[in-house]
Amino acid sequence: MPLFSSFFLGGFESSTQRRRDGVRLDLIASTEHDVRAAEDYALMERHGIRTVRDAARWHLIEALEGHYNFTSLLPQIRAAREAGTQVIWDLFHYGMPNGVDLFAPNFIARFAAYAGAVAHVIAQETDTIPFFTPVNEISFFAWGAGDVAYLNPFQRGRGGEVKAILVRACIAAIEAIRDVTPNARFAVAEPLINILPQSGSAEHMRVASDYMDAQFEAVDFLAGKRAPELGGGPQYLDLVGINYYYNNQWIDHGRTVYMGDPIYRPPRELLKLVHDRVGRPTFIAETGTEGVGRAPWLHHVADEVAAAMAYGVPIEGICLYPVLSHIGWDDTRHCPNGLFEGFGDGKPRRPWPALADELARQQARFAGISKN
Repeated sequence: MPLFSSFFLGGFESSTQRRRDGVRLDLIASTEHDVRAAEDYALMERHGIRTVRDAARWHLIEALEGHYNFTSLLPQIRAAREAGTQVIWDLFHYGMPNGVDLFAPNFIARFAAYAGAVAHVIAQETDTIPFFTPVNEISFFAWGAGDVAYLNPFQRGRGGEVKAILVRACIAAIEAIRDVTPNARFAVAEPLINILPQSGSAEHMRVASDYMDAQFEAVDFLAGKRAPELGGGPQYLDLVGINYYYNNQWIDHGRTVYMGDPIYRPPRELLKLVHDRVGRPTFIAETGTEGVGRAPWLHHVADEVAAAMAYGVPIEGICLYPVLSHIGWDDTRHCPNGLFEGFGDGKPRRPWPALADELARQQARFAGISKN
């Protein structure tokens, strides 16, 4: 029985972090998905997408500690319900309410209480099994917020500490949600990377191998395979979402390794590596690129997923991410990376023809694969 209502999913860019200059991003609002959710879900259904990644926005729901206002979330929940769209709800997509201190003693309890409150509203409004990603990209957020001072709270040298906090927060959120809906399902969404050594020396190969291994820390922590003091266990690792982009392979301290490079490792091998390592249902939680490369990139990823499935790797789906183009994180440039274009001043949503055509071809292809 498939986990998802459609093999191809669509993800709405949901980042809500505050930049260093104090500007709060809210890409759900800037793309108007918050007020056009019904239109968006209907449009995706017409293109064969019946499962989406969407988000609750913590900074709007809990602007005042312990007081929850769901007016920003209810239109999305109700639009999905009316459309029959299955949603995987992100609860923490980089953005915290103003004044929240990630390192404060009450952070984990506050996040868990918020997660339980969201689960309660979803349970009141729907009667289907809910899916959640409590913390989006634990590894990336820990690096961006704790190592390179790119994401709020803009720290350096604290990436390991941030990762541990986020894992504990994720576990607490899962427990809070299960108290409301014991049958809820949970997906992590973690980058899949391939790091090549600087040279063939034993030391460079060891460093690259350690770097590769580090990408599994978050899932290992959740599953209780490492750092048991964080409280992990097998019950906290359910579905493993894999985020894979054109620049996810590189030489350690060197250049990016792009598709077509002789040393580019076929993603089918990386997908098998993940399955062999985690032993959980997996899906491509994010993949896509900008401009005219959108359709060829989907073709490449679909080829690799099909090959991995032929190896015996069970993959539950591929999520086009983002499904709707948006503005950039660091500026207001238009990022042409979605299946659909059109936002701002009520501009009509329009499919990108080449990607829409490629998606239709791949949907037909994977419908055949699933029958075999």
